[in-house]
Amino acid sequence: MVRYTKEHKQETRQRIITTAGRRLKHNGIDGSGVATLMKDAGLTNGTFYAYFASKDDLVATAVADQMRAQHENIVAQAAPGRAGLEQIIRWYFSTQQRDTIDDGCPNAALLDEIARSTDTTRQAYTDGALVLIDGFAARLAPHDPPSARLKALSLLGMMAGTLQLSRALTDRQLADQLLEQGIHNALALIDAEQHN
Repeated sequence: MVRYTKEHKQETRQRIITTAGRRLKHNGIDGSGVATLMKDAGLTNGTFYAYFASKDDLVATAVADQMRAQHENIVAQAAPGRAGLEQIIRWYFSTQQRDTIDDGCPNAALLDEIARSTDTTRQAYTDGALVLIDGFAARLAPHDPPSARLKALSLLGMMAGTLQLSRALTDRQLADQLLEQGIHNALALIDAEQHN
């Protein structure tokens, strides 16, 4: 029997979480079975329970990981203030972001299913969303982020909804115009907050 180091087990667990996050965004939670999730990670179905108690456990963990990654890779890397928010908005409403669901935003890919998921998954999402919202709020009103939190929540909702709609449209020109309008609307929202 092969004994693996603790580091190997942690790396394998993270590989499962990362590949599951991509698959969940692509096929949805309901459309992604344990066998497929494990195959994506290069592992057998039988090893799943060595790492997770259930599919719901993996889904909650993957959602938390996707939200953390979005914050670390996008929000935390953006410049401070309005310039950073504009960076985030322009990235979010890019055709590349829209067209690469696997690597894109977990909000736009999974919100409808998260709403019908377990409390644990919904809490993992909520915790991640609050980190994003706080990152937006700190840029909206650096002098008083708590006052900007609700506006930041509205911004996140507008962004996710617009991206979902753009992904759903078959008319590419209309979908692209919607992204451009999304940029305009999001910038108008943050400018209105900064003039209050």
